[in-house]
Amino acid sequence: SEQVIDSILEPLCFPEQSTDGPSLHGPSSELLVCLFCSESVLLQQKDFLLKHLLLEHKMVIADVKLIADLPKYMLYWKGRFLEQPVTDFCSVIKTNSTGPVEKQEDYFLLCDVLPEDRVLREKLQQKRLEEVLEQQQKERDDNSFHRLCMFCSEEFSGNRSTLLNHMAREHSFSIGLPDNIVYCTEFLDALQRKLDNLQCLYCEKTFRDKTTLKDHMRKKAHRRINASNREYDRFYVINYLELGKTWEEVQSEDDRELVDDEDDDWSDWQAHPVSAVCLFCDHQSDTMDQIYTHMKEGHGFDLLMLRTELGLRFYQQVKLVNFIRRQIHQSRCYGCQEKFESRADALRHIMAEGHVMKLPDASAWDQPQYYFPTYENDALLCTLSDSDNDQSEEASHGEDVPVIAEDMSDLRALKQSSVLNQLLKNRKCYTSETGAVKLRLSNRLIAIPVPALSVTC
Repeated sequence: SEQVIDSILEPLCFPEQSTDGPSLHGPSSELLVCLFCSESVLLQQKDFLLKHLLLEHKMVIADVKLIADLPKYMLYWKGRFLEQPVTDFCSVIKTNSTGPVEKQEDYFLLCDVLPEDRVLREKLQQKRLEEVLEQQQKERDDNSFHRLCMFCSEEFSGNRSTLLNHMAREHSFSIGLPDNIVYCTEFLDALQRKLDNLQCLYCEKTFRDKTTLKDHMRKKAHRRINASNREYDRFYVINYLELGKTWEEVQSEDDRELVDDEDDDWSDWQAHPVSAVCLFCDHQSDTMDQIYTHMKEGHGFDLLMLRTELGLRFYQQVKLVNFIRRQIHQSRCYGCQEKFESRADALRHIMAEGHVMKLPDASAWDQPQYYFPTYENDALLCTLSDSDNDQSEEASHGEDVPVIAEDMSDLRALKQSSVLNQLLKNRKCYTSETGAVKLRLSNRLIAIPVPALSVTC
C-alpha cells in the first residue's frame, strides 16, 4: 500500500491560484458517489474520493479534469458496474508482473479509449455547453439587474451591460464584452470580494487601506483582471467550447490553422465587429453605419455631415472625437464650455440647448493633445475614414505633416530595416478598413491611424 500512496499517476503542476474559487464544474455542493460502495463526498472534495477509489477499489479514472459533469459521470458508471463486471469496461494494469504471484495486484483504468466512455464524456460536455449558453441568453435578456459600481458606488438598474460599459468608460476597467460573459453576478461578486479584502485585481497583492489600493491600481495600470487566474475561467463562454483547454489554447489553435492553410479562399472573410460606443450614451453598435445612424437619429449628431462641411481630414476627426469624449467625461458642454456637477447633467444641457452640433472654434479642439484617445479602447476611432477630398487637401496642407527625406536609391534595404516593419514582425497586427494599424502589445489593443500606409503581416 505504501508504494501505491507514493505513486505519481499524472504530471504534477504548481498551483497557479487558490482552488477555493469556482471552477468550470459549477456548484461545489453536489455529491460524488463511489463507483463500488456507499462512500460519498462533496464535489470540492473529489480528490479524497479519487484516492479512496485507488486505495480501496484499485480504480483509476483518466483525465478527471476533462469531465464536464463528474457527479453524473460517476452515477452512470456506478449503474453500469452493477450490470456487468468491471473488466468488461476497464483496462487491467498488473503491478509487479515479473515478481511472485502473491505480490501481484490488478488495477483498473477507466478512460475514453472505451467508446462508451468517450460518448458519455462528449454528451456531458455538450449538455454543459447548452446549459451555459442558455444561462448566458437569460442574462442578456434580463432587465432586472441591479448593482452598485464597485469603483464609484453609482447605482445601475436594467441590463448588466449598462454597468459593464460604465466601468469600461468611466474607470478604464473592462472585463470584456457583455455578450462574452456568463454568470455575471457571480463574476462581479468575486471581484468585489477581492476589493473588499484590499486586494489588487491584477497583481493580487494586498494593501493596508482602500486609498493605497486605489492609487496602486491607477499608477500601475492594474485596472484589469489577471488573465492567468483560472478562477475567472468559468465566467467566459469560450472556456466551455473545448473543455480542458484554456481560451489561449483555443485561440492559438485557430491562429495555427490560419497560418498553415495559406491557400485558403479569403473571399468570404468578414471583419470582427468593432462594438463602437456612442458619444452620448452607452449604446454599442457592431458596424460603422449603425453607430453613425444611432448618433444621428438618437441624438441629432451627424459626424459625416461635420466631416463634409468642415472638410475634416482623418487626424482632425480623431482629435474632434477625442475632444468631445474628454469634455463629456469632465461633465462639460463642448459647445459652450459650461461645467456641470455630473456627466448626466452635461448631456441633458447639450440636448436641451441644442448644442449637439455646436462646435467651438477649431483652435479649441484641433490640438496635439487630442491625438491621444480619452478611452484607450475607443473603437469609434477605428471607424473613422478620410473625406473624399483628402488627397487634394494633403497636397495643400503638406506643411501640417512632418516629412523626412529618404534616399530612394535603396528602397528595399530601407523597408527591411524599418523599425515599424520589425515591430509588426514581432507582434500580432492587422489593418482595419480605414487603414489604421492595430498592434496587440501586452494584451492591449493599440490603434495607430496610418491612412496612407499598407502593411502586410
